[in-house]
Amino acid sequence: MTPYLIAIAVIAVVFVLPAWIGFLREEREARGELERAEAAGRREPVSIRPAVDTSRCMGSGACVTACPEHRVLQVLDGQATLVNASSCVGHGACVRACPTRALDLVFGSERRGVDLPELGTDFQSNVPGLYVVGELGGMGLIANAVQQGVQAAGQLMKREWTVPEGGVDLVVVGAGPSGIACALEARSKGLRVELLEQGTFGGAIRHYPRAKIVMSRGFQLPGQKRVGGGSLSKERLIEILSAAIADAGLKVAEGERVEAVARQDDGSFEVRTTKRTLGAGRVVLAVGRRGTPRRLEVAGEESQKVAYRLLEPERYEHRHVLVVGGGDSAVEAALALSEQRGCRVTLSYRKAQITRPKQANVDRLDAAVAAGRVQLELQSTVLEIAADRVRLNTEAGERVVPNDHVLVLAGGVLPMAFLHATGIRLKRHFGRRVEDVA
Repeated sequence: MTPYLIAIAVIAVVFVLPAWIGFLREEREARGELERAEAAGRREPVSIRPAVDTSRCMGSGACVTACPEHRVLQVLDGQATLVNASSCVGHGACVRACPTRALDLVFGSERRGVDLPELGTDFQSNVPGLYVVGELGGMGLIANAVQQGVQAAGQLMKREWTVPEGGVDLVVVGAGPSGIACALEARSKGLRVELLEQGTFGGAIRHYPRAKIVMSRGFQLPGQKRVGGGSLSKERLIEILSAAIADAGLKVAEGERVEAVARQDDGSFEVRTTKRTLGAGRVVLAVGRRGTPRRLEVAGEESQKVAYRLLEPERYEHRHVLVVGGGDSAVEAALALSEQRGCRVTLSYRKAQITRPKQANVDRLDAAVAAGRVQLELQSTVLEIAADRVRLNTEAGERVVPNDHVLVLAGGVLPMAFLHATGIRLKRHFGRRVEDVA
């Protein structure tokens, strides 16, 4: 054998063969993950997901490496393949990393549609002068919501508007990250702004359990230092929002729920709240998709022991608690409660599998159930809530569970009536296919 052939053989054995073996191992693991995801129903997105153009994809794996979540995409048969759609949060790192532009972020899937307001690229709805940003528009990730709020404020400045007598330039509805960012940016451009919040500023963040870690890429609120990517506690995030509001001298009208938004003949808006009626040149809706919490509609639900959010898990020491729901909020609440001394937690979910939460939460739940810290009741529904017990309808028949508190964390109801009343059209997204919502 010549030295040339010997060199080739050495290179093949030392470099090529190990790489090939590693590639086969990774693909075998990815295929196993795909099979598990299909069996568990994790291939259906909660809202947003990456869509792969197979005619462009070269299977580089850059998208897999870039994604900060748990194995949303994997390379199979030389193509990027969607595996864990339910783990996608719309970070967008995969799209930016793709060298051939083979990825887009879309909403819904062929089997599961997602209803969203009809919006232009400037976040303006079909109602001229009425904009939608953040979670209601499909973007729940904090960094994306902040970015949209800032961009919407910049976009609306490009058009003229009429301010009614005694009114303001802009009313922002919702004081979560997107609404605060929008109001701050508009204020920095000299606009008169009213920021309305039906609860307390912070929006859905206030509903997180104490010390919940919020995973996010970096973001920057107008007039503030950039917040680096990584993790933030709920309390730290609230502090950041509070400092931004205080530094800008921005007032938040808390405890003021918007009941109606009506466009006037001159293009301005009348905004009616539970406390007053405002005139505005422009309106930005920065409210969550949940609208109002989804109720069980069973006897006893009006009891004071029923709540629709978990704020302080430590208050439930030595209590029997029923958590109802199968998403991240319900699972995280059950896990937080299971860590409290003497707390006996039952998690009730109407379907046969827990598939909607992030994989990390599913794994933690499985461990808690195996350790006996959480009692999981799948294919169960609540029949009645009594003073010291709850009646469940389970696959094995009716069951009575000792109970001191019930947490209903089953999502919320999209504010359809409100959106229809404002004139906003909704579109149902099935990936790249979009239909009108009647």
